[in-house]
Amino acid sequence: MIAWTIYLTLAGAVLLLLVPPFTARWIALVTTGAGLVTAGATFFSKDVNPAHFTTIVNVPWIPTLAMNYHLAVDGISLTLALVTGITAVGAVLFSWDQEHRPKEFFFWLLLVVAGSYGVFLSADLFLLFVFYELVIVPKYFLIAIWGSTNKEYGAMKLTLYSFFGGALVFVGILAAYAAAHSLNISELSQFQFPPSLQSWAFPVLFLGFAVLAGIWPLHTWAPTGHVAAPTAGSMLLAGIVMKLGAYGGLRVAMNLFPAGFQMWRGWLAVLAVIGIVYAAAVALRQQDLKFVIGYSSVSHMGFVLLGLAAANALGVSGAVLQMFSHGVIGALLFAIAGMIYRRTHTRDLDDLAALNLRRTMPFAAFAFVLASAASMGIPGFSGFAAEITILIGAWRAYPAAVWITGAGMVMVAAFTLRALKRAFFAEPQITSVPSSPPDLAPTTLAEKCGAILFLFTTLAAGIYPKLLLDRIVPAVEAMRFLKTAG
Repeated sequence: MIAWTIYLTLAGAVLLLLVPPFTARWIALVTTGAGLVTAGATFFSKDVNPAHFTTIVNVPWIPTLAMNYHLAVDGISLTLALVTGITAVGAVLFSWDQEHRPKEFFFWLLLVVAGSYGVFLSADLFLLFVFYELVIVPKYFLIAIWGSTNKEYGAMKLTLYSFFGGALVFVGILAAYAAAHSLNISELSQFQFPPSLQSWAFPVLFLGFAVLAGIWPLHTWAPTGHVAAPTAGSMLLAGIVMKLGAYGGLRVAMNLFPAGFQMWRGWLAVLAVIGIVYAAAVALRQQDLKFVIGYSSVSHMGFVLLGLAAANALGVSGAVLQMFSHGVIGALLFAIAGMIYRRTHTRDLDDLAALNLRRTMPFAAFAFVLASAASMGIPGFSGFAAEITILIGAWRAYPAAVWITGAGMVMVAAFTLRALKRAFFAEPQITSVPSSPPDLAPTTLAEKCGAILFLFTTLAAGIYPKLLLDRIVPAVEAMRFLKTAG
């Protein structure tokens, strides 16, 4: 059933090309809503065993090269498909008033969503690579056409980094295929690759995926891309696209080359800690609200990498939970930044301080306060559940890394509170008032629905994370690299 998330989304994208522009947003909403319902129904279904990567579709595609159209699902895939559906619906709702070429806008948006579903469900390496690359071109057009600040530069930088990472992934896939003569991920996860191959194939393959996850020092595309992208583009980048890289690193690189992972995981922990602390420190110096959130995304994705590097069930399960959590929280933060920019035409924190936004945009202020609390890891939100799980798992493997990460968490709180205060709760200064303060439009029903969807999700996952962990943990425990570590 969950395979229909791909088919429905692609069908909606094609339908958009055939209908009048005024129907585009409704088709996009119905399409993403159907995908969310399908993913949600499968997530809560008792017929799916979360511990096994169970085949749902498997038909020959290119038999001479052993390539199949092979889809499968386990607890990790279910969790990330669910956050894809939630983010997609939210992105459409926050783009409800899109007037410039709406058909093309929602067409590219749905292609990104369809490709993301495909990556999370692929059980064939080449099929996964096809879906992975499918996401790149729509990202470019969404930013280059509908973006704002330095949009051509941001779109090109993101695309070049993505293609660079994709090239490394392709080399890793070729190495696995040449050694095992198979592209079936389940079969490859049981194949005994020579340690000499794993020693170089793992870092190549993992780094290729990690580029899209914003790993330091190959993270610079992320803040630039986020700032240049339209609101929906930033939401998709933070909520879904960065998770593709982390998922690929887990599902493919770590699971196929467990000995190589054990050789390199210490260095992955080092890069993770640097990314957490460095990105948080840079975010503390930013004046553009979107740059603050962009570097925040890099810092929070560092927690995902740290959880993966821990190489134990608790740390890796926390990493997957963080992928879900940050997908929701990051998308919400960018959505609120987009709401503000649409009305004020500025993201500069000094300019926003002069607009008294807590009174002119009370709903945005309320939502940003809750999103900030979730981002800082306040108990009761999904961010706390994910980060505490990662830190406990990481403590068992790298206690020193957890101490250093604590400094990063302090800086996360510092830059989040700084942005919150200056954007919404600063006392207006006459000297910083823009020349023509805008008459701010009220928050729309679509924006309120989108924000409530994200807030409900992060609260539900924070209050009762067992709902997600009951599906994530069995899938993680079944993975090969844990058995190798043991």
